[in-house]
Amino acid sequence: MLQKNKPLDLTIIGAGMIVHDLILPAAYQLQRMGNVRDITICDMRVSSLKSLKEDKEMSIAFPGQTFTPCPAIEDGDSSDPAVYKKVLEKREPHQAVIIALPDQLHYQVLRDVLDYNQHVLCVKPLVLKYEQSIEIEKKALERGCFVGVEYHKRFDRRSLLARKHYEQGDLGEFMMGEAKMIEPYYYRHSNFQNWFTCENTDPFVYVGCHYVDLTYFITGLKPIEVSVSGVKGKFPNGKEGYMWANGRVRFENGALLSVTDGLGYPDTSAGSNEQCLNMYFEGDDKAGTLAHDDQYRGVEYGFTDNVDKQFQYVNPDFYRLVPWEGEGLKPVGYGFDSIAATITSASRIEAEVDASSEDALTVRQNNIKAANEKGLIATPQNSAINELVQEAARLSILNGGDIALIEYEPTPSVRLKHQ
Repeated sequence: MLQKNKPLDLTIIGAGMIVHDLILPAAYQLQRMGNVRDITICDMRVSSLKSLKEDKEMSIAFPGQTFTPCPAIEDGDSSDPAVYKKVLEKREPHQAVIIALPDQLHYQVLRDVLDYNQHVLCVKPLVLKYEQSIEIEKKALERGCFVGVEYHKRFDRRSLLARKHYEQGDLGEFMMGEAKMIEPYYYRHSNFQNWFTCENTDPFVYVGCHYVDLTYFITGLKPIEVSVSGVKGKFPNGKEGYMWANGRVRFENGALLSVTDGLGYPDTSAGSNEQCLNMYFEGDDKAGTLAHDDQYRGVEYGFTDNVDKQFQYVNPDFYRLVPWEGEGLKPVGYGFDSIAATITSASRIEAEVDASSEDALTVRQNNIKAANEKGLIATPQNSAINELVQEAARLSILNGGDIALIEYEPTPSVRLKHQ
């Protein structure tokens, strides 16, 4: 049955790299599809807003489409970190907001956005503490606001296939795994150097969380122990951060997952980063395996012009702009699918509210509960184990790699094993 939708005004909070590379193109395509109406982007730095406005590839891909910057370009930089409130004060309730800010800012901004009764998509991780996740979950449900977390690897077709095979028992029981996500070295010269510092985050929390969530998504197994060790370094501005991290996660059945992360993939190498997942399983006197080589999708290009690297591994599965039957170009890939899933869900919910004779809050809450149960879109409820892992990881890395235990009873919490 064809599902109806209702166009929602969209506010994007943040104008950094991920907005340029994925979120704004996705928003423009959703605008074409009738899920999004007006788009406003908020950032204290006018230079970032101006860069998005003047991006040539964006204008070719989405001719005639634009967004409203806040503050206005001509007004210059804002000194107000909550500049987004000026937009939300004028928004109707139950529109859409995407939060694309550094990890440690999510919690306060989420609380603010929910005060305005807005549906939310937040880049991962949602927050850094389990109690904060539960607070956001409760507040969102009470207000009928759909909250999705942008764990886009859940929407990779290979991940969906792996989940299906694991649920069917085709692979056996997960026992041992290793994952890797090494982001480019040039991240050290970006705005990362202003917030990616030791006291705030580390590579395991920032990108390793993708593979911990993915292992949980595939297997349904809860993590119970986390140990993370880091290697510190200096950013060009002199601030100290963890440039590398290695974590080990033990799950409730005794299985182990090793996760290596960093800001150090060579800028001149053929890929955009390095990432992979290998899992090993045991069955009835036999073994199973799964191997996802995620940065290399079997596509190699040797370019002649218009690129910074002549030879490249091209990943068409995460996100690319490609020709389509409409005007300009369209975004494809599981990065787009992940964003579309949450925004489309919010759009569909509001269409259902308008068409239903039921109480609006009941309609919204029923849809939120259904998404929690289905477990495809990451929500505060079905992905809360990630906050426990992040909390345990930070406790571990700041204590020299000591094992941090995750205990689920009587109330989920974390503590150092040897204290």
